[in-house]
Amino acid sequence: MKKKLTLLFAAVILSAAAVAAQEMNADPAKAQIVTSDIELFWKAYDKATPANDLIVYRDEYLKKGSPGLQAFTALRIGSVCRLVDTISARPKYYAALRASSLKVAGYEPRMRESFRKLKEIYPDAEFPNVYFVVGAMNSGGTLTGKGLLIGVEMYGKTDATDVSELSNWHKAVLNPIEKIPLIVAHELIHYQQRYEMGNDTTLLGKAIQEGSADFIGELISGGTINEHLFKFGDPIEKQLWLEFKKEMNGTDVSNWLYQGDKAVGRPADLGYYIGYKITRSYYENATDKKQAIRDIMNIKDFGKFLEASKYE
Repeated sequence: MKKKLTLLFAAVILSAAAVAAQEMNADPAKAQIVTSDIELFWKAYDKATPANDLIVYRDEYLKKGSPGLQAFTALRIGSVCRLVDTISARPKYYAALRASSLKVAGYEPRMRESFRKLKEIYPDAEFPNVYFVVGAMNSGGTLTGKGLLIGVEMYGKTDATDVSELSNWHKAVLNPIEKIPLIVAHELIHYQQRYEMGNDTTLLGKAIQEGSADFIGELISGGTINEHLFKFGDPIEKQLWLEFKKEMNGTDVSNWLYQGDKAVGRPADLGYYIGYKITRSYYENATDKKQAIRDIMNIKDFGKFLEASKYE
């Protein structure tokens, strides 16, 4: 259960209370893209020693951080002890992370362009602040009433990464920093979704939730966080659909979503792929594309949406 709660691309749909907690912003230019917590982390990192690390990371990083870091600490990092334990257990990885993490600010123009494109295709869009933080290697992205929270340490993978300190799960889910604009686009779509997920916990509903974020995220950013799934899935799409169809009305998602390193003989999280395909079919069959986007953001019945998509 713990792993499911902290999966890299686990989407947390905002509750009504969370939505109310943040002042809604309809102007993409006014959304803040905050990278100051990354710089704050490295200042603390350079001061920390085995004798003072708990105090330094607490006082120089967690306490001084942005509202986004405060929220991420409560939801994902948990405590300064957990953060220090994670860094201490993976010293080579964190040491190599600096160069990648400091590239994030350079992606702001691409993120801004995605925001502008979303406004064009979905005039009802709201734009939260985006906070980039360094966490405890258990979450790459989530949503709260504070905005989009991105754990930059989950995007430190390079061709030269020393994986000797990493678990199998980390080896499976870590990504390169170049995917940062794509994960922001994906999470930005989750921020727009107004699904009554409490009333539908089926595999179909969750796959469409994730796949639609991939599809619309691709429309606005030019790419998807799950490009590798298409290379595997497209040649056997019908077979995958027939397998998925047998399970889609159940609530067990373990064969299709949030698998980490548990998938056997195929890539993890092929439910994203199926959800993407269903959503794309709906969009392509729609005459009014803006209305199609509005429909996708406000699905009330996933079974009816699947039927309307004409995917099968």
